[in-house]
Amino acid sequence: MTGTAADVIRVATSQVGYHEGYSGGHWTNLQRYSPAVPGLEWSQNQAWCQTFATWSFQEAGMPKGAYLVTASCALAVAWWKKANRFSTYPAVGAQVFFGPGGGSHTGLVYAYDATYIYTVEGNTNTSGSAEGDGVYLKKRARRDTYVYGYGYPAYPAGIVTADPAWKNPAPTPQEIDMTPDQAAQLQKLHDNLLQIGSLTEKDAKGNPVVHGAGYYLAHIHYDALKIVATEAAQTAALTALATAIGKVDAAIDVPALVAEVKAAIEAAVSQVVIHLDVPDVA
Repeated sequence: MTGTAADVIRVATSQVGYHEGYSGGHWTNLQRYSPAVPGLEWSQNQAWCQTFATWSFQEAGMPKGAYLVTASCALAVAWWKKANRFSTYPAVGAQVFFGPGGGSHTGLVYAYDATYIYTVEGNTNTSGSAEGDGVYLKKRARRDTYVYGYGYPAYPAGIVTADPAWKNPAPTPQEIDMTPDQAAQLQKLHDNLLQIGSLTEKDAKGNPVVHGAGYYLAHIHYDALKIVATEAAQTAALTALATAIGKVDAAIDVPALVAEVKAAIEAAVSQVVIHLDVPDVA
């Protein structure tokens, strides 16, 4: 993983349904995340929402120094603020903080719209408690006074945010808009690859390369397409993916798939990449 917002969300949501230990009729805060984060072993059996967020950043491949290794929500808030990466507006892949000063509870935002934020949170429960029993997906009102603010990780491609004042780093080359015809070509490419991904995931019987490719393709969101890189890089990436699929599923016509990929890209635009780090947002 490369530490993108998509990586962080994928890691965090993979834990949904996990529960802490239960003994003597009580949940115990005994969980897998504290011993898995170097420096946070001491936090075992304590409230672990922030530890879960830290673990998610770590497992997603975010570089050291890109987030604070801490079990304290309050310390994390202070760190994001000092880094000038704190906002009162949601963003995809942001860390959201709850309660007075943001010190009560935390989670990770995987989507937002005009009314709600959609989060994955550790140490919560079905009612949204700050001292719960496991990892849950939650839907919370954006303007609830319980929502304090958001820490913005420095993701490689920037961060998609509702904050009108936030300026992402300018991509290289500069972003350009798609025409309707270009968008249609990319939609066709997306649909074709999504179909191939589903077939290979079904037929490859657990092969890790193709299974991973199928999962990757199945999570493409067309609304998140942006043009930010070179034609050559995109062609090479999709050609490599087609080749990997063809090695397992002999029924795939790899040369034809590669040719279609190249034609679609050339017809769409000379500089294109598919961003996968933004779930559906309003």
